[in-house]
Amino acid sequence: MAVAAIGASWIHRLNDPGVLCPLRALTGIPCPLCGGTTVFIELGSGRPALAVLANPVALTGAIAVAAAPLGLGRRWWALQPKTRAWMLGTALVGSELWQLVRLGILRV
Repeated sequence: MAVAAIGASWIHRLNDPGVLCPLRALTGIPCPLCGGTTVFIELGSGRPALAVLANPVALTGAIAVAAAPLGLGRRWWALQPKTRAWMLGTALVGSELWQLVRLGILRV
């Protein structure tokens, strides 16, 4: 993951591809995972605070996926399916609201 983050940062520095999210490119409205690529670019550039601001849910998900092989994923799968669904749904709604505020579409 670290190599991919550094590689994405290097590629982005050489050639900015613009908006990668198809929903945002077509409608101007970000999806809950918008900023996920920016998370890896900022981490690869050594700016973890900016990675958190880009999308805390995507960053948390990436950390969870990286930690899952260490046995930490067992706690997630031990939860009831309904509990996991509520947790994921709440995270995605929160992430969407974060993106709408971050990109200036929703004012608070």
